[in-house]
Amino acid sequence: MDVEKQIKAGELSDGLSFNEKVWALTARIPPGKVTTYGEIARKLGTKAYRAVGNALNKNPYAPDVPCHRVVGMSGALTGFGWGIAKKREMLQREGVPIHNGRVDLAQCFIALE
Repeated sequence: MDVEKQIKAGELSDGLSFNEKVWALTARIPPGKVTTYGEIARKLGTKAYRAVGNALNKNPYAPDVPCHRVVGMSGALTGFGWGIAKKREMLQREGVPIHNGRVDLAQCFIALE
């Protein structure tokens, strides 16, 4: 399987770069759910949540790899290349409740497997 297909399928392997692993994990987030930069970092065995954000900022596979579904640990809508308003719009279209600029993590958070 080529790397792009592997990433879009959410499959991790040792041959992937850090960014590619971030994108593959992000591809696992279903519509109507969100995860956090910290959760992706935790799944990769690091605390480098800012590096996760930098990888998502360079995501060449959007919207197939849904980086709009990654939020801050408080549920804040942070860091999105197309702007926070677009991120809010995309999440709300998927049914994600947002109040005062934050996603209700109790309803929508998904831990990555």
